[in-house]
Amino acid sequence: MTVSPPDSPNSSPQGSPRTAVNAAVNAAADAAEYAALLRAAHADPAVAGAVLTGSQAREGMPTVHSDHDVFVITRDGRHTDIGARHTAVLDVVVMPLAEFRTHGLPESGSDFNRYAFVHAQVVKDTEDGLIARLVDRKAALTGEEAGPTAAGYLDAFTNITYRALKNHRDGRTLEARLDAAEVHPFLLGHIFAMERRVRPFNKYLGWELAHHPLADLRWRPGRLLPLLDELLARGAPGTLRTLFAEVEPAARAAGHGPVLDAWGDDLRLLRGADH
Repeated sequence: MTVSPPDSPNSSPQGSPRTAVNAAVNAAADAAEYAALLRAAHADPAVAGAVLTGSQAREGMPTVHSDHDVFVITRDGRHTDIGARHTAVLDVVVMPLAEFRTHGLPESGSDFNRYAFVHAQVVKDTEDGLIARLVDRKAALTGEEAGPTAAGYLDAFTNITYRALKNHRDGRTLEARLDAAEVHPFLLGHIFAMERRVRPFNKYLGWELAHHPLADLRWRPGRLLPLLDELLARGAPGTLRTLFAEVEPAARAAGHGPVLDAWGDDLRLLRGADH
């Protein structure tokens, strides 16, 4: 991003017409740099496709600090002069098609990055639409993935919630709060997988819930986000048990009862008993 020189003592205050003009000039320069990248990608026969991810791909998310996150996908065995870069304007990853086919998918070693392709924009594609199909494959869980993924996250959520409650019970307050702080990734992974969706990056959780709400109304933004805030602020046993009480019936209805039943008598602590 183009950076304006520091204001002099006599410069206009923040929010003044001059500041607005500078912001507009910077935005135009950023857009021009991004457009130049797209022109280069479209003109290069070695480039099979390009995908815009990040905040710029999600309406309402970009700020004046947002760069353009772009995957440039090259045809296998071909070289492009477009190079990887990490600047204030462009964050470009150059990747061969063979690698892109599995990037973000399970067992790829890059599954942590899968949500990047949810709502991503394909800005260059092959004639047969291959890049769009690959992006669509990454953007949602298949039926075969969803069940095991939801079950795995459910077991991990139950495990860390039980640990937090056990530490609370035994007077280990710090340890309990540390455990409680680890609950949310497994909780979110589970409830999104229950709907064949990829868990959002934390940055986009509120945006995702507002623009693409979960079908399960128990997890509407006005309920889920305050619970998460309380969980991270205090990690109180009541909050942990509330979350478990919301998760359990839906998980059982979806056929995940055996995952929970494997916890045996430990379910008593999760449901409210003190031992």
